[in-house]
Amino acid sequence: MKRAELRIYLGYAAGVGKTFSMLGEGHRRLDRGTDVVVGFVETHGRPLTAEQLGDLEVVPRRTLVYRSGDFDEMDLDAVLARGPQVALVDELAHTNVPGSRNEKRWQDIDELLNAGISVISTVNVQHLESVNDVVERITGVKQRETVPDSVVRAADQIELVDMSPYSLRRRMAHGNIYPPEKIDAALSNYFREGNLGALRELSLLWLADRVDDSLQDYMRARGIEGPWETRERVLVAMSGRGDDDSLIRRAARMAVRRGGDLIAVHVIPEDGLSPSAALDANRTLVASLGGSFQEVVGRAVPEALLEVARAENATQVVIGASSGSRWRHLARGSVVAQVIRDSGPIDVHVISQARQEAHQPLRSGRPPTLPRTRRTAGAALAVAGLVLLTALISISPESVGLSGILLLYLTLVVVVAAVGGWWPAITSAILASLCINYFFTPPVHTLTISEAKNILALVAFVAVAVIVSWLVDRAERLRAAAQRGGAEAEALARLAGGLVSDPDPLPGLVEQLRTTFGFDAVSVLRRDGEGWEVEAGTGVGAPATPESGSEQINLGEDAVLVLRGQRLEAEGRRVLTAFAAQLSFVVRSRMLQRDADEAAALIEVNELRSALLAAVSHDLRTPLASIKAAASSLRQQDVQWTEADVAEFLATIEEETDRLGSLIANLLDMSRIQTDALALVRRRVGLDEVVPLALASLPNRGHGIDVDVAESLPRVEVDAGLLERAIANIIGNAVAWSPPEHPVSVLASSAGDRVELRVVDRGPGIAPADRERVFQPFQRMGDRSSGGVVGVGLGLAVAKGFVDAMGGSLAMEETPGGGLTVVMGFEAAG
Repeated sequence: MKRAELRIYLGYAAGVGKTFSMLGEGHRRLDRGTDVVVGFVETHGRPLTAEQLGDLEVVPRRTLVYRSGDFDEMDLDAVLARGPQVALVDELAHTNVPGSRNEKRWQDIDELLNAGISVISTVNVQHLESVNDVVERITGVKQRETVPDSVVRAADQIELVDMSPYSLRRRMAHGNIYPPEKIDAALSNYFREGNLGALRELSLLWLADRVDDSLQDYMRARGIEGPWETRERVLVAMSGRGDDDSLIRRAARMAVRRGGDLIAVHVIPEDGLSPSAALDANRTLVASLGGSFQEVVGRAVPEALLEVARAENATQVVIGASSGSRWRHLARGSVVAQVIRDSGPIDVHVISQARQEAHQPLRSGRPPTLPRTRRTAGAALAVAGLVLLTALISISPESVGLSGILLLYLTLVVVVAAVGGWWPAITSAILASLCINYFFTPPVHTLTISEAKNILALVAFVAVAVIVSWLVDRAERLRAAAQRGGAEAEALARLAGGLVSDPDPLPGLVEQLRTTFGFDAVSVLRRDGEGWEVEAGTGVGAPATPESGSEQINLGEDAVLVLRGQRLEAEGRRVLTAFAAQLSFVVRSRMLQRDADEAAALIEVNELRSALLAAVSHDLRTPLASIKAAASSLRQQDVQWTEADVAEFLATIEEETDRLGSLIANLLDMSRIQTDALALVRRRVGLDEVVPLALASLPNRGHGIDVDVAESLPRVEVDAGLLERAIANIIGNAVAWSPPEHPVSVLASSAGDRVELRVVDRGPGIAPADRERVFQPFQRMGDRSSGGVVGVGLGLAVAKGFVDAMGGSLAMEETPGGGLTVVMGFEAAG
């Protein structure tokens, strides 16, 4: 049975409208007469999505019992038995409840497709396996449910359901995605505008790569050789010399002017090594210019370069003018000329470069077999040289003599050996001996030799020619081997350098391994329970399991290096083994660092918990005890309290309740700061508006505090509520430590484009070494303030967190004459 078609609606976050679009497509197909059923749709309680179901036929779900709970899953057997033309199945990456036939829903969908039932499904970009780690770094949330990229890429149609982050947040705020009790937390965490923007860009980039793959498949299927100029792609060829930087910058300018992509390519010989140390600087330069860097393996530079250009659908190739001599071009061929000759519809730009004699990078050793171009050149030289030399000597052979003729032909054989290697030289030696015998050895114009000494001379000539040819060829091979050894040392030195300079070298090492040896894809996998987790991967369809690669190398610590592509010869495996050893070291270091981070996080949590318990055990108990004592006294029936006594008890209850409320508010604020859950509502306000509100929130309503905040000061763009809380905490702390005879002063001023608020007290002050520490949670400088009250040590920490979140600064200075001045600064609103 022919496999049916799969269509996927891809989104970057919940609520963009994937399920709604899927149901809409189901209605359109139903109206056209297609047999459509709903295999599984999750409305998440959204009225509009439930309404969109309309009159679509819904296959009843199957209920499974797991851990004393009932769970609904798609009834795969019922859908197969129903046999519709199209099934709508939501949430492609969903993990089925244990007891289901398949572990994942995409496996259920695969069965439907194999049964000839077309499927329309949905998935979010964060559930794609290849970008799962990127999404975790962006959002701080690890997605447990993932789907292999190959499943999504294999879909016949992928449609992006897009919406701006601003519009999505508005939908969230209006209650169209989550219930009201979850809205604030979602907007403050996962649905922050920065997170959504990054996820949106990630989905667009992923889909663009898939579209590019589809375009290349289309071109290959129809035999289209030339590039399609859907987008300008400028490919720059790098030789590995130090003067490549000017060539790269020139190509980058061309790409920018045309709004295209920059691709830098360095072709390395088939031994798989890149010998130039200048490549590291060039790689960094390409990255800084927004381009991509590739190293490919190829016997001939022009062929490999054009192969990459066609694979990347490049429209232009930028290459530096060759600095070699004309004789070298005649002997070995010109890379530039061959690229121009074989480029076809790809435009080639040849850029002149100044020669750099001071630094000549080490050139790679050639493979043991000389390139075909050199062998061909040697053969051509042998034929042309023999014809020309024979013709010249034939003019006056007596004046040269047989010994001179032998030396001239021997010289030609040596030149052929240097150019074309062993076999062209042997062939030319045999042909030369025949020419000497036929044209210059009596009797001439026959292959007969009348004199024995001439036979000996010809035999000696052939022997010397063979020996010299072998020595020249062997010297060439030894030179190549020596250069290869030097190149190996340099490659390994750069490998070690990358380990030292990069804080997380694993992704870079994996990419370097793939490009250096020309593998299609490379992954480092780590065993995670019963499955495998991708530590780092590169290449199209990077292997997600050891079985999906062509070769595996054990790295220890439940880690494996998976390679897909060519198999290396023994010589190339020496460097591959070095790569594997370094990867093993990096994987172990990464795992140790992960364990250390977890341990540090646990230590920090334990320290905060201990500090919180120590502080709260006292600071919660004290106001509660006062409230309890006052309330119990008021309830006593055997004591007649005067009105003054009752008023005092009520005042105590009110003051201690305010104190308790302030403590709890600070605890909640600190929790919001540490979880990055602050939702800012910025607007332009004046400090003259905020400071009075902050004073009014203090226990004594700010009485006795000197305030000098002018109305003419520039306004600042902040969250007024958070700013009020920060100012109140700072003033409250100053009041608690300042002697009664020296009131606290609140002063505001502006200088240039900056507005500052100073809270000045005459208390004991804080030593310079301790001023940063007081902004940490649960830090108390001393046992008791001037008012006899000790706080939980959160006031200044909360104020610091609020001010930092609003883009301001908070610092401490010594008050002239003794005391402490806290300075809060913001940029003036334009």
